[in-house]
Amino acid sequence: MAGRRRARQEIQRFLDTEAVQVAELDLAEGEEPVLRPGPGGPPVTSGPVFVLVRRAGRPVGTLLARVPEGADPARELASRAGALGDGRPSGASSAPVPRPPAATVVVATRERAAQLGRALDSLLAQDHPDFDVVVVDNAPVTGETRELVERKYGERVRYVCEPVPGLAVAHNRGLAAVRGEVVAFTDDDVIADARWLTELTAPFTADPRLACATGLILPARLGTPAQVLLESHGGFAKGFTPRTYDPEHPPADEPLFPFTAGRFGSGASMAFRTAVLRAVGGFDPATGAGTPARGGDDLYGFVRVLAHGGRLHYTPTALVWHHHRETWRDLETQAYGYGAGLTAYLTAILVNRPALLPAFLARLPRGLAHARGLTAVRDTDGGGAPGGHDERTHAWPRRLSRLQRRGMLYGPVGYLRARHAHRAAVRGTR
Repeated sequence: MAGRRRARQEIQRFLDTEAVQVAELDLAEGEEPVLRPGPGGPPVTSGPVFVLVRRAGRPVGTLLARVPEGADPARELASRAGALGDGRPSGASSAPVPRPPAATVVVATRERAAQLGRALDSLLAQDHPDFDVVVVDNAPVTGETRELVERKYGERVRYVCEPVPGLAVAHNRGLAAVRGEVVAFTDDDVIADARWLTELTAPFTADPRLACATGLILPARLGTPAQVLLESHGGFAKGFTPRTYDPEHPPADEPLFPFTAGRFGSGASMAFRTAVLRAVGGFDPATGAGTPARGGDDLYGFVRVLAHGGRLHYTPTALVWHHHRETWRDLETQAYGYGAGLTAYLTAILVNRPALLPAFLARLPRGLAHARGLTAVRDTDGGGAPGGHDERTHAWPRRLSRLQRRGMLYGPVGYLRARHAHRAAVRGTR
């Protein structure tokens, strides 16, 4: 009885979650603040607003504020932004961004032509001086994606088809088609900031040992309870402080390094030095969405290049806006998939790099404690909607925590099933 009552309370809290506007506020020194709605959103009005604050165009932080009825949104939000940032993200260099290397952007997709078109429009508007775009149509059942690319984008976007299902398989197919020194990956449900590719790839010029870079991911919309809840618990963002992870100098504050790869970034905004990613064999085809493993392909890639001796750099000025999933059912699927993907990628790492087993076993006790923390029922730190990425403004439902734990138990089995399924699928396409 108590369990059912608690479940009803959680559902009601979820349904009562208020929608939040998304906006950008640019605070260029000596100029009036410029307020813009988030990508594709309506003009900002009164009510709660999730704001990306920029200074001279550079992202420096986020905040949540409520614009009173009748107030000027730009002035109200500028007064709340205060001293957020100092003209550049914490720890960022004031030196000019180096010329980025030639790059190829790979977008894997499956039967989502409308979303894909929106993403491609933003990618073709990048200010990067030398790049091309490859769309990988993964296990298509219609010709919609190919028709869109050929009709609307012509020679500006290359189309390739990968008949074997799975995100990692699709990424490997894209990797084979790469022409640039750096390969960047993003998803078909994002809108890329105009400087995303330049900011993401420029660090490769400055650091010859850099193997991977990841970027900032913020919500494009917070219009449903599911979207607000996900972002309230951090979403995909990793903050506004640049950071370099070096396997020769493991970070003292990351005792599980490099196995907590989820801290490094996410697949919607990641780039690799092409030669390095090819040298480690690309992504494990038995990981990722579209396989029984459910996910983990991006995390696998991060750990593989770190284990190969390369550095990884998180770059908060490389921004994409992500369209979070919209429904409670989506959240359930996502929670289970995150748990499964986490343990599936760890299984993949140990299967493909057994030499890492001693290091993994040494970190296992702390890893189990970390896993318990990831799947704990997380209380709220206050009311409202997401602001900073270190605060929780909505309780994380027990059902989602249970689903994540179940997914973690399933992950190794899912990975083994995915390996079997991939072999069968490859045989079937020969």
